[in-house]
Amino acid sequence: MTKRHIYKTQGTCSQFIEVEIDDSGTLTDVIFTGGCNGNLQGITSLVRGMKTDEILSRLNGIRCGYKNTSCPDQLCRAIEETLKSDEK
Repeated sequence: MTKRHIYKTQGTCSQFIEVEIDDSGTLTDVIFTGGCNGNLQGITSLVRGMKTDEILSRLNGIRCGYKNTSCPDQLCRAIEETLKSDEK
């Protein structure tokens, strides 16, 4: 079974991140709405097919300039929210 979730970002140029995670904990798809298209295509290409725990360990806490977050950090929050919804 695959879980799909749309996350409303905070503090970034992108507005939404849609993630899809399979039962093995692999990120099978990610779609950013808004933001820096080229950079987000690159992030998407790199993380698609990765285990979520690996993504979280690599990208969590990354900041964008003076901001307290970034699109990679918001992706981690989207993943965490998706995984938590599985626990309910």
